[in-house]
Amino acid sequence: MLKGSAQTADVSSGYAHKPSFGTKLWRYRWLYVFMVPGILYYLIYHYVPMFGLVVAFQDYNLMKGVTGSPWVGWDNFKAVFESPDFPQLMKNTVLLSLYRLVFGMLPDLLLALMLNEIRVRWFKKTIQTLTYGPHFLSWIIVYGIMFSFFAPGSGLVTTFFRDMGWGDIDALTNSGLFRPMLVMTDIWKSTGYGAIIYLAALANINHEQYEAAAIDGANRWSQLWYVTLPGVRDVFMLLVILRLGGILDAGFEQVYIFLNVRVYDVGDILDTWIFRRGIEEMNYSVPAAVGVFKSVIGFVLVLGANKLAKRFGGSGIW
Repeated sequence: MLKGSAQTADVSSGYAHKPSFGTKLWRYRWLYVFMVPGILYYLIYHYVPMFGLVVAFQDYNLMKGVTGSPWVGWDNFKAVFESPDFPQLMKNTVLLSLYRLVFGMLPDLLLALMLNEIRVRWFKKTIQTLTYGPHFLSWIIVYGIMFSFFAPGSGLVTTFFRDMGWGDIDALTNSGLFRPMLVMTDIWKSTGYGAIIYLAALANINHEQYEAAAIDGANRWSQLWYVTLPGVRDVFMLLVILRLGGILDAGFEQVYIFLNVRVYDVGDILDTWIFRRGIEEMNYSVPAAVGVFKSVIGFVLVLGANKLAKRFGGSGIW
């Protein structure tokens, strides 16, 4: 009783005892222990490799290494920006990324909203499993599926169009259909996975809001518009900001697998170009310069998008 009274007196007098740093460290020791693997992961695989950025300012020689290669300053960046392929590469990269952003996010949200309205548990689980399954397929398998349907001269859909007298369809080698093919396969593969994030956000919406809206006479569509969508707005904006940060990452693995010489004019992106320069030609300095350029652009876009999100009432990232 006396101890409690003394603490109360200290608090009331403005001299509440604050635990020391060592006390806090010991009190929350298990939380810090659980943080160690995550911290080590980011240090080893994300921060330590940043030392390799110096390659972008060197004429890197594999035998001499980072410490022995001569410095060339901004020459690698000049080689990138002065390349005759750079404008087309930037155009293809930005367009593909914007197509993924515009057409790839709404299906995730729509699927989550539809699953959220299903009341039959087994049916909901079945649909969620079927839509989530393609996420585990590699792009090699996805391309194999597309090739069996759209292979020139022998694909299932190609043969059907030819037998019906509708002419040949070369979706895999047609410049006009290549980008839609990439976007459609990306939607099919990733929509189920993306919906999980929105389902988690929907689960956090207070059901009392729905009850209050129903008492006020709101039907299901009104509840969707005034309760559900505002409840996932912050998550949607967060994902938009993160995707804007990767606007110059147009999906290397998918594009590289689907790419062929007949669609280079619409499908060749920065990542496939630096892959050819870095791996096939063993010129590592120019791809490193492109990596630095992409990182700077992504960082600026994240900052700008976060500021705009806060200005329009969103929570942003921080």
